[in-house]
Amino acid sequence: MFITYCKSKIAYGCITQAELFYEGSITIDRTLLDAVGILPGEKVEVLNINNGSRIETYAIAGKAGSGVMCLNGPAARSGAVGDRIIILSYALMSPEEAKDFQTRIVHLDENNAIKKNTTSRHIL
Repeated sequence: MFITYCKSKIAYGCITQAELFYEGSITIDRTLLDAVGILPGEKVEVLNINNGSRIETYAIAGKAGSGVMCLNGPAARSGAVGDRIIILSYALMSPEEAKDFQTRIVHLDENNAIKKNTTSRHIL
């Protein structure tokens, strides 16, 4: 049996752009993707702290060091520039693997720069 387990977390990002007329996705600064191990094209969940919306989409790598977090296409309707968000990615693993797995987490400042880089082992 496999469980869906939190693999990566980008906490307290700030939406910098919203591009409604685009095919869809979220563009995220490549530095942040690399820091938590999210690949371009990987499915992510975006949680909007300001309005409570939760959407699933996929990640696009933005320019490294740019701080970009752009909601694209229909996702642009789920948040506004300045809203704070949490981005999660998941992996399928056995409960045994999950016991030893450490979620990669970054906490961001108001400019989407990493202010804290940690891992977390959830106790099962």
